[in-house]
Amino acid sequence: MATSSSSAPELPVFEKTPLPDFSRTNPLGAGRYVSTAACLIIGDEVLNGKTKDSNSNYLAKFCFDLGIDLRRIEVIPDDEQTIVEAARRLTDQFDWVVSSGGIGPTPDDITYESMAKAFGAELEYDEEVVRRMAENLKARQVNTDVTPDMITARKRMALFPNKHAEVIFPTERLWVPVVRMAGKLCILPGVPRLFEALLDGMESYIPLDPNRPRPYRVLIHTRLPESNISPFLVKLTDKCKPNGIKVGSYPKWNNGVDVSLIGNDWDELEKLIPEVEKEVEGKLIESGQLGKTRDPQQQHKI
Repeated sequence: MATSSSSAPELPVFEKTPLPDFSRTNPLGAGRYVSTAACLIIGDEVLNGKTKDSNSNYLAKFCFDLGIDLRRIEVIPDDEQTIVEAARRLTDQFDWVVSSGGIGPTPDDITYESMAKAFGAELEYDEEVVRRMAENLKARQVNTDVTPDMITARKRMALFPNKHAEVIFPTERLWVPVVRMAGKLCILPGVPRLFEALLDGMESYIPLDPNRPRPYRVLIHTRLPESNISPFLVKLTDKCKPNGIKVGSYPKWNNGVDVSLIGNDWDELEKLIPEVEKEVEGKLIESGQLGKTRDPQQQHKI
């Protein structure tokens, strides 16, 4: 008996934006690097509870692993004046800003328009993005029998600010680019799958100081409740302050607590591990250096 099989269409592979030479072209200016960051989540659906935001959490981990200090996460509505104010304020205060949401084919997707206004630009179609979009739709075998209004709606996703903006294609698998405004503000979609892929691809396009401090972290897990170990953590925090070691505790629902120690001096951290394990009746579960690599295989897991 003959059998038929179907397979998913083979999607196109796109050319990435060439990697920058920050010694020659730095979006922040010569000799400047990203050390602080902010996250701007845009969307009524997040504020009214219809959509659960995971992008800010993903960005927080991304920044933590690269040694970037994420100092602010804001959630705002799809309102032009609010977006304009937040975009200007955050880019003034921080080295790097990542926005999520509000880009798409529908009328409430006003992020590009609002960002253009925030930085004194107008909107223009990016023909390379239009081309890539069409190539992607063709490869996906999407019905090409569409109305002019549908085409116009789709092309809204290629309508970008025409000044103080650069279009970056950080991955070969997506036609969707990242638009970076004023050298600082990266506009990303709200769909988590796209947000995560584009953010991961952006790592090489962020000017990071190769000589920046790269702290170490150890995690010690205990089954004891946080209230039981709190007196010891108070003493430990005071003890660690002179050496610049940060102490944190993170309860796991019905599964004990992770005690975190972060510092620049590995020798000092290593000395503390036996003491903390003993006092909290715990076990070292992870240790490694941050800001050096985002590959989890490069960190030491116990």
